[in-house]
Amino acid sequence: MALARETGFARPRAIPSLRWWIGGILFASTVINYIDRQTLSILAPFLKQQYHWTNTDYANIAIAFRVAYSIGQTVCGRQIDRLGTRLGLTISVTWYSIVSLLTPLASGIASFAAFRFLLGAGESANWPGASKAVSEWFPNRERGLAAALYDSGSSVGGAIAPFVILPIYLRWGWRAVFVIPGLLGFLWLIAWRKMYYPPQEHPRVSDAECQMILADRPATEANKKPLPRWRDLLKLPQTWGVIVSKGLTDPVWFFVTDWFPIYLIAKGISLQSGLMAIWLPFLAADLGNFFGGGVSGYLIRRGWSLGAARKALVVFGGVGVMLLIPTIFTVNLYLITLLFGLATFSYASFSTIANVLPTDLYSNEAVASVSGMSGTAAGIGTIIAFKLIGRFSDARQAVGTHSFDPIVIAAGLIPFVGMILVLLLVRNTRATDQGLVRRI
Repeated sequence: MALARETGFARPRAIPSLRWWIGGILFASTVINYIDRQTLSILAPFLKQQYHWTNTDYANIAIAFRVAYSIGQTVCGRQIDRLGTRLGLTISVTWYSIVSLLTPLASGIASFAAFRFLLGAGESANWPGASKAVSEWFPNRERGLAAALYDSGSSVGGAIAPFVILPIYLRWGWRAVFVIPGLLGFLWLIAWRKMYYPPQEHPRVSDAECQMILADRPATEANKKPLPRWRDLLKLPQTWGVIVSKGLTDPVWFFVTDWFPIYLIAKGISLQSGLMAIWLPFLAADLGNFFGGGVSGYLIRRGWSLGAARKALVVFGGVGVMLLIPTIFTVNLYLITLLFGLATFSYASFSTIANVLPTDLYSNEAVASVSGMSGTAAGIGTIIAFKLIGRFSDARQAVGTHSFDPIVIAAGLIPFVGMILVLLLVRNTRATDQGLVRRI
């Protein structure tokens, strides 16, 4: 089983529930990842004033990140399947930590866009890598909760970012802000290199835990398979279901993370009075992650099929995100915060299932590749959304607090369309009977 068992050296003492320590370090990576990317969105109102940017200028800088992030998800997912989770995420975090430390050299739109592009390229490996790690370390009934744990790091990172970023900015200026996540990334790497190995090779995993992790894997997956070709994966409707699950939901989340401060100002709400509104939707999303993963696992334990348990949360999320739409009728900070919180809670429940679907449907050799494809779809959708948001919000500034109304309506409806497509595409087909995808 583990590497230490096959050597002549004394075996180190096993760490109880080691898989959840692995989940914890994946969570920490996502927290740092989101603090890093939130620096620009939190500072955007101040940088817009300092550098005289329009919303379209800001959108172009944000799009530079998304272009690299979109391409990188598929490329990095493939490379993580090729290189392995441990080395793949090591390269990723080293890259984006260095870029973060260099970002204070930026001085205008072009240089900001260049550094955000490089940051997006590095950060794009986080979700494919985390999905592959969950596939390696968790049985079916726990994968939803494990995916919720690492995905909740985006909510936690987004929630604490204003409290980290604004005090540093007000005291030392914007350049000091970008140094913090870079340093945190290097600290994380020390823990990652010490902690992470596949369960079959880990010297600190117990026999019982290793056997439990591997017990529900199909016998046909006992031996390592060659990497499946992209075109073969894209022939499967299940792959398109996974792609849609991210491509039509994540742009809504990135609207909240990257545009919410600007949206509040457009509603006539200052950042100082709206600080709670900035972080509360992130907290709600954090709870939604665990709700989605926990309820899905509970339904499986109650005898629901894997597919039915996952799809129940997809329906809940697709319907719940539509709560964004009533915000167009109010400028009340508390009501806006409540509705955005309920919508992000629902989104996160859907997102948890979207993140776990590749681990449900594919063998370990394909998990990061398919996860990366879905991330690329999400990135392309976000690029299109950001371009439209910048243009529509600039064009509609004359209508005051209603400048974002068409954008918010679209944000509420598009995940509902995604929900319907996931229900239609993610199902057992002839490919399931042929062993090309797992039964769900």
